[in-house]
Amino acid sequence: MPISDYVRSLRARIGHDFLLLPGVSAVIRHGEEYLLARHRDSSLWSFIGGGVEPGESPKEAVQREVREEIGVIPTVIGLIGAYGGRSLEATAPNGDRVGYVTVAYRCVLPSRSLLLEEAELLEVAWFSRGSINMLDRHPWIDRVLQDDAGGES
Repeated sequence: MPISDYVRSLRARIGHDFLLLPGVSAVIRHGEEYLLARHRDSSLWSFIGGGVEPGESPKEAVQREVREEIGVIPTVIGLIGAYGGRSLEATAPNGDRVGYVTVAYRCVLPSRSLLLEEAELLEVAWFSRGSINMLDRHPWIDRVLQDDAGGES
């Protein structure tokens, strides 16, 4: 996952010590299917998302991340929830320790056409709720899917 200039400047000061960062996740639905991405750094499936940059609102961040990763700007429908804790902590191959607090937004795309643009993703695909349970995925997304169960798309 590419590192932002902001995080790079923090890492220059704190080294590999634990760093808690704000993030966003796009929960993109079309009918009963969810769009997930398989991430290059872990090979696990998850939502499209990333970090919030200084001066950027979380809503702006989720729109930017989706545009950067699949080439389209989503419409943000609403907030699903905020997530954090041990399941959102990781250690990078270089030893950097990080934890995220991510804000998950319900989003829709103008069409189902996608253009994979971001090198940090291996692939993107649409999945039914039942088939997501069969994927090798980040476990925290199950909490988000449960919270989204009553949402409209």
